[in-house]
Amino acid sequence: MIGLLRGRIILKQPPQLLLDVNGVGYEVQAPMSTFYALPDNDDPITLYTHLMVRDDAHTLFGFFQQSDRELFRTLLKVNGVGGKMALAILSGMSSDEFAMSIHAGDVSGLTRLPGVGKKTAERLIMEMRDKLEKTAATGLTSSAGSSLAHVASPDSDAVSALIALGYRPADADKMVQRVLQDDMNTEDVIKAALQGKVKR
Repeated sequence: MIGLLRGRIILKQPPQLLLDVNGVGYEVQAPMSTFYALPDNDDPITLYTHLMVRDDAHTLFGFFQQSDRELFRTLLKVNGVGGKMALAILSGMSSDEFAMSIHAGDVSGLTRLPGVGKKTAERLIMEMRDKLEKTAATGLTSSAGSSLAHVASPDSDAVSALIALGYRPADADKMVQRVLQDDMNTEDVIKAALQGKVKR
C-alpha cells in the first residue's frame, strides 16, 4: 500500500496531478481542496495517498491533509459511493461543511453535489452520522495562491475539471458561465462554480 508520496508537481489538470518522486512520475487523482492548497512554485509537497485496486485499474488518490483522506476512506464504506463520487464530495464541500450537512440531515444540500441523488444523500446521512464528529464550520480556509497549469482558457479548463468530477457537460458549462469574470484564473472559476457564487 502506498500511503504517502513526497515530490514535485509536474502537471496540474484537475482532478489529476502528475507528481515526480525521485524520477518516477505518479498519476494521482485529487480533490479540489488539495489543488487549492498546492504551492505555486516547484517546492516539494507531501500527499497522503490511498490506492484503489480494481480488476481494470489501479487508481492512486492523493490528499493534502490526512483528515481528507480519512473522510475519503469513510465515504468509500458507504454503499453506492465509489472513488469518483467521494472525490466529488470532497471537491464540493470542506470536511466541516460535509459533517454539518450530515448532522443537520441536509438532503437538499448534499444532492447539489455531482452524482448524489436523494437516495444516496439519505444513505450518507444514515450511515455517516455516527462516524463524523460534530464540528463548527470553518469555511473554505484552503490557500488560494496556487495557479493551475492549463493549456486553454480558464473557463474551458474549469468546465473540463467539473466534467471530470461528475457534472454533465451542459451543467458544467452553465456553472462556469454563471460565475466567470475576466480577472479569474482556472482555480478561481472552479472554486466559485462549486460554491455556486454568482457574479455581480
